[in-house]
Amino acid sequence: MAQISTMRGGTGRKLKAEINVVPYIDVMLVLLVIFMVVAPMIPPTEIKLPKAGQSTQPPTEYMEIELTENGAARVGIHGRQFVKAKNREQLGTQLAALKRKYPDLPLMISADKEIKYDEVVQTISLANKTGIARVGLSAR
Repeated sequence: MAQISTMRGGTGRKLKAEINVVPYIDVMLVLLVIFMVVAPMIPPTEIKLPKAGQSTQPPTEYMEIELTENGAARVGIHGRQFVKAKNREQLGTQLAALKRKYPDLPLMISADKEIKYDEVVQTISLANKTGIARVGLSAR
């Protein structure tokens, strides 16, 4: 390192190649105090969540889709015979046929607890595409 000489001819201090972080800490503390003072003054924004109605008595007759962990599905009217669906296309056609036959019935989607939630969402989307507005969920 280079040494600085003084007017008197002696050697002075050595140069330091370090960053002085004290001013940065001071600035950060001032910003923290400003945010702590200003934050309570800002009014919180209101979040409007959708409200789901809860029926007092469940329907006695409804269309039901049973989703199993292995990806298979069964479609039918609750308490009657179910038809197996091997893929989404079959599920869609069987659901559309049930909707044409029973236009006023709601749909209940029963799924295993271990199933991926995406499968349930895809089934709800499929039900909406076929025109079913009332959809309920249950876990087994």
